[in-house]
Amino acid sequence: MRRAVNAFITIIFLIAFIFALEHIIAPTPLALAKILAGSPKASPAQLNAIIQQNHFDAPLPLQFYYYVANLFQGNLGQDAIYKVPVTSVILTYLPITLELVISGLIVSIILGIFLGTVSASRRGGVTDQTIKVAYLITWASPAFIVAFLLQLVLGYTLGLLPTTGLVDPTLLAPATVTGFPLIDSLIAGNFAYFWSVVEHLVLPASALAVTTFGVVTRIMRSSMLDALDKDYVRLAYMKGFSKRKVVYNTAFRNAIGPIITLAALFFGTATAGAVIVEDIFQYHGMGFFTVQAIFSLDNVAILALTIIIGISVIAANLVADILYGVADPRIRLE
Repeated sequence: MRRAVNAFITIIFLIAFIFALEHIIAPTPLALAKILAGSPKASPAQLNAIIQQNHFDAPLPLQFYYYVANLFQGNLGQDAIYKVPVTSVILTYLPITLELVISGLIVSIILGIFLGTVSASRRGGVTDQTIKVAYLITWASPAFIVAFLLQLVLGYTLGLLPTTGLVDPTLLAPATVTGFPLIDSLIAGNFAYFWSVVEHLVLPASALAVTTFGVVTRIMRSSMLDALDKDYVRLAYMKGFSKRKVVYNTAFRNAIGPIITLAALFFGTATAGAVIVEDIFQYHGMGFFTVQAIFSLDNVAILALTIIIGISVIAANLVADILYGVADPRIRLE
């Protein structure tokens, strides 16, 4: 309960910080209205309407009250590009990014757990050294370099996978049910569309996985080495259990806890990190919308995205705390 309260307080502080930042950049009601207008050609009547609608002429405490109330009601303002509530635009792009991030994290975590376990079980050997070199190189590689290399080699040179886009534009899109292209295509039984989405998903998801699996491998290796040095592992060997059973059963179960926490933390940060990857692959998710908003000076969208990404990171930290307590009963959940 205490963790949830702390997360809520952190979200309020985040909102207060963004509110204060807006008023530092634009200290007058008219300046604030010009930011939200999204166009330097906004008429005085339009600016006055924005001031009245957002209560910019009210005292600061009252302005903050309306600001928070609007946020919790999902009213984040009118998008300057699409001329619709920015919440509806974000809800269109968000499922696409979630598919990308979740796919990348699944590959990253599976690969990291496997390589970390193998590396720890062969400590000091050639396999261990090779895995360490591999994860250090990928760990140090910027996401845009990895994305460009995958695009160049697997897409343009070998022609194995599509290099840009979300799906083959010649295919008929299924009806929107959940907003997730993979799920909606399965619900509609549109398997051609489903496989096209999968093919277009491989490269951007791989770019995310390559840049994050090194951290998972490193932590899994350290956790496994710590578990393998415990007394209960030595006892298992004394009882005659095979090395395979000791490593992949006894030690593995006790080493997996930190990875569960790491997965939750990665989910929040990967959502922000997907901006670069989506822009390179022209994958029309939240990252693509973020870049579009920045270059179009869509201030309403930029502020809304900042709040949503910040809240997602805070929520991911809360989930990480809870999962760590579930994975390790010695951690007391309050």
